[in-house]
Amino acid sequence: MRVVVLGAGVIGVTSAYYLAKAGHEVIVLDRRPGPAEETSRANAGLIAPGHATAWASPRAPLQFVQSLLGRETALKFHFRIDPRFWAWSLRFLAQCTAERNRANTLTKFALCRYSRQALDDLARETAIDFHRVTKGALYIYRDADHLATGVNNMKFLNDQGAGLEAVTPGRCLELEPALAGAKVPLAGAIYAAKDESGDCHGFTVKLAERCQALGARFRHGITIRGLDIEGDTVRAVTTDQGDIAGDLFVLSLASDSPSMVRNHGVRLPIYPIKGYSLTLPARVQGAPTMGGVDEALLVAFSRMGDRLRLTATADFAGYDTDFSERDFTIMLRVARDLFPEGADYDRRDYWSCLRPTTPDGPPVVGRGRHRNLYFNTGHGHMGWTMACGSARILADLIAGSRPDIDPSGLSPARYN
Repeated sequence: MRVVVLGAGVIGVTSAYYLAKAGHEVIVLDRRPGPAEETSRANAGLIAPGHATAWASPRAPLQFVQSLLGRETALKFHFRIDPRFWAWSLRFLAQCTAERNRANTLTKFALCRYSRQALDDLARETAIDFHRVTKGALYIYRDADHLATGVNNMKFLNDQGAGLEAVTPGRCLELEPALAGAKVPLAGAIYAAKDESGDCHGFTVKLAERCQALGARFRHGITIRGLDIEGDTVRAVTTDQGDIAGDLFVLSLASDSPSMVRNHGVRLPIYPIKGYSLTLPARVQGAPTMGGVDEALLVAFSRMGDRLRLTATADFAGYDTDFSERDFTIMLRVARDLFPEGADYDRRDYWSCLRPTTPDGPPVVGRGRHRNLYFNTGHGHMGWTMACGSARILADLIAGSRPDIDPSGLSPARYN
């Protein structure tokens, strides 16, 4: 079949790979000049099932109120007129019970764990080099009480096989010698031995090349305007370069996915959450050798060859991608606190992107109300972690095969 994939980020390209591998004629459309030039360009790099807890939790409403009052929190909300923001926020708050948090976390973790294995299989069969680090990840705590809370929370994921371990400051230094120069006290960490890190952008660009070797075609610099739909069938994608017909269509346009189907009676509760990333030249000595998160300020870090990547903040700012230097102050402070000799801090590459986030946390994968329109979108801040798994599930669903894990928690039907 002729399958048209909308979007060439890591989700769209992994979808294209599995579909092309299955023998489909695949066309990938994207407005950017190359693959992975938006949300997938400069993410944290963490492949982190051990950090799969759903954002919507009993603590989130307090963060919501504190943020609106101007206090510094991990989730930053702003008063906005946009009705889509308020509709999404009400759905998000409805998910903030302990029961829903556990269910959503379980769905996310199952997908993340499956996806990590899928990535392992894909990396082995393609031999793509993407600065992969498989030493695990450290989730670092500065305060003993905060660590105790983290240890208590990790029990649920460990019951699912996450393999998380609470470690002492001394063990932290054994696992990550670069922390020996830290300027702040460490209470300990949670070590996720099965977590990884790698360069999502580099991976996606190279996987796109493998897709082309399998016969997939990429059309970059093309503006997607909408879908030509008749009844329950998508006839074509309308673009600034004419209509592009197909037998099946896969929607992987991240935060722009809802606008493609809104006028066709489909409501995707996906809202953009802005994140910021900072990339620095890593020094040979002093830079971390594995990825992790400073849990005090929720700053993620990872080593990508000769670069050190840091990301932070979940900013509910609509579709605005602007940033200023002050948006990166916390990231710089954390990097200098933990790895004072780890990078050239005067050479900074700033970036911001929009993470397509669902109110419950899991992405939207599967077929909706139209017989030939499939979704693979809404992965939030864990698109890199979930990409290979959700793409394999998508390919199985299109083939009429039973996926390796239960996809019901990912289905578009959960919002109807």
